[in-house]
Amino acid sequence: MKINVHAGHNPDGKPGSGVTGLIRESTEARKVSAEVIRQLRQSGHTVYDCTVDNGSGQRDVLKKIVAACNAHTVDLDVAIHFNAGASDPAGNGRSTGTEAYVYRLTGGAAAYAKRVCGEIAGLGFTNRGVKANQGLYVLKHTKAPAMLIECCFVDDKDDVNLYRAETMATAIVNGITGRVTGGSGGSETTLYRVQAGTFRVRENAIAMQSRLKEAGFEAVVTSERQE
Repeated sequence: MKINVHAGHNPDGKPGSGVTGLIRESTEARKVSAEVIRQLRQSGHTVYDCTVDNGSGQRDVLKKIVAACNAHTVDLDVAIHFNAGASDPAGNGRSTGTEAYVYRLTGGAAAYAKRVCGEIAGLGFTNRGVKANQGLYVLKHTKAPAMLIECCFVDDKDDVNLYRAETMATAIVNGITGRVTGGSGGSETTLYRVQAGTFRVRENAIAMQSRLKEAGFEAVVTSERQE
């Protein structure tokens, strides 16, 4: 594949930077996008880094991102963002979660976005789903199918406790490619799963099992070692 990837704001401290809370969107989006790019390139995909660090304000950042994206002919544009508005700095035991936006639900990016949300939910985050939004500048003006990923909420302690930049990036890559890329340098393995989620942290798996049982579903935690 050929893919554009970018963090959606100016760096922290500059006009047009992202939301802040327990963590900072601009800082974390750059960590995640850099790791997404690294893993995709490691798997043999052509990836263009379209992150902008020198916008005069948010509108200028968006225009420059779109110009950078449209300079390449690609299969997919991927915007990395973090959300705010949960107002839960102490934590209530529930993840506010992840979501993704596409220009239309019947467009070429929707299937990728759905898989990405599913993979991130596999880390323990609530899956808020894929939503159409025709007002977002990047989705409206990029030539290629585009998705905007809101990884999690910066002002929700439960989300922040779950969040790690590398595992978030791996989940995004898995959703884009349908493959486990080995975020720590392991070999590629193709997996086909029908399950509630795959977790790297056992406590997250137990938490998901508890939520499923509370909802009336049978749930079993299993484990497997991947070489």
